[in-house]
Amino acid sequence: MADELEDTARIARDLIRFDTSNYGSGKSNGENDAAEYLEAELRSLGLEPQLFDAAPGRTSVIARVEGADPSRPALVLHGHTDVVPADPANWTVDPFGGEVRDGLLWGRGAVDMKDMDAMMITALRDLHEAGERPARDVIVAYFSDEENGGVFGAHHLVDQHPELFAGASEAISEVGGYSIDVAGRRAYLLQTGEKALLWIKLIARGTAAHGSRVVRDNAVTRLAEAVAALGRTEWPVELTGTTEELLAELAKLHGVDPATTDAEELLRLTGTGAGFLHGALRVTSNPTVLDAGYKHNVVPDRAEALVDIRTLPGDEDKVLAEVQRIVGADIEIEILHRDVGLENPFAGRLVEDMSAALRRADPEAAVLPYLLSGGTDNKALSKLGIAGYGFAPLQLGSDLDFPAMFHGVDERVPLSALTFGRRVLGDLLRNC
Repeated sequence: MADELEDTARIARDLIRFDTSNYGSGKSNGENDAAEYLEAELRSLGLEPQLFDAAPGRTSVIARVEGADPSRPALVLHGHTDVVPADPANWTVDPFGGEVRDGLLWGRGAVDMKDMDAMMITALRDLHEAGERPARDVIVAYFSDEENGGVFGAHHLVDQHPELFAGASEAISEVGGYSIDVAGRRAYLLQTGEKALLWIKLIARGTAAHGSRVVRDNAVTRLAEAVAALGRTEWPVELTGTTEELLAELAKLHGVDPATTDAEELLRLTGTGAGFLHGALRVTSNPTVLDAGYKHNVVPDRAEALVDIRTLPGDEDKVLAEVQRIVGADIEIEILHRDVGLENPFAGRLVEDMSAALRRADPEAAVLPYLLSGGTDNKALSKLGIAGYGFAPLQLGSDLDFPAMFHGVDERVPLSALTFGRRVLGDLLRNC
C-alpha cells in the first residue's frame, strides 16, 4: 500500500511518523528529524534550504524559491512541524504510525498540520518538474514550536533573523481553504484573521496544614472556585467585521435575513463547520491544567491552574481586567504567553487569487471569509508587516467533523483531500 500512495500522502505519512510532540514550556521531543527530512525534500527541488535551531532540537527550515517576477513582494508559504501530544490508549490506531485506512491518512498531525507541510512540497515539485516558477518569490518556511506559541520557531526567526523574510508582504498557512456544507452547497472557508491569544496561570494561596484540620483559607478550594467561575462564564457575542461578512454570506446562501436571524443559529446551519466558527463570536476562557498539592493528608499553600483565553483582536487588556473581576482579587494572574489578534480584508489580489484557485477546482463552490478562533504563526510574521491568511485547501465530505480533528483523538484526513490541496496550492502559486 505504501508504494501506491500519491506523493503528498506519502510525505505527510512520513512526517506523522516523526513524533514531534510539543508539551509546552520548552518541553518537546523536538522537530530536528522532521526538519532534516524536509530539508532533503527541498534540496531535491534544486533549492538551498537553511536550518535554524532556536534551542537544541528545535529546528526550523527556510528556503527561497525564485519567482517569475522577483520585483513583486514575496509570499511566505509556511507550516509547522510540531504537534500536540497524543495518548495512544485513546486512539483507534497508533497516533504516530501514519496508517492509511478507509481512504484516509490517520495520525497526529494529519490536519495540524503535516498535511499542509506535504502539500507545500508537492505543489512546488509540480512547478519544478514542469520547468515553471511561481508567479513571485516564495519563502518556504517550516517552523518549530508553533504549538507553544512559536517561541522557539516563528517568533525566534522573526526577532533574530528578520532578513529571511525581506521583501515579503503576505503569507499563507493553515486552517483555511477547507470545505463545509452550506444549504446543500459546498463552500470554502478562507481564513482572513485570527483571535488574540492569552495563556495565563491562576494562582491561589492559602495556609499549609494537616489534612485533618479545619482550614478556611484552603488554596485548592479558592482555586477551584475561581476556575469554575471563569470556566462557566458565558462571554457576550461580539462581531468583528470579518464575522459580520461571514454571517451575511451564510444568510444569503440560506435565504434568510441576517438582521433577524440569530448569529449562533446561522452558524449551527453549517453543521460540523460550526466547530471553529462559534469561537469567533465571543471570548473563550477554557481552564486546561490544574496543579496543586503533594500529599493526600497535607493541605497545600499554593494551587495553580492554566487557562487558555482567546479574545477578539485588540481586546486583550479589557478581557484581562474582566478575568480578574471574575476570579476575585485574591487570585493572582500570571501571563505566560500573549500574542496579537489579526484581521485582514477579504479583498485584494491574493484573496482574489485564492478564491479563483478554489473555484477553478470546484466551480460551483462559494468562498467565505472567517475569523479563526485559534492562532497560527501568522502572528509572528505580522510583526514584520506581513499580512497572513489561512489557505491549506482541502475538499472534505460532510461526514468528517474537521474541526474536531484538531488536537482531537483519531485525527485523520482523506487522501483525496490531499491530492486536491496539492493541485489548488500549485495553481495558486502559479498565478498569485
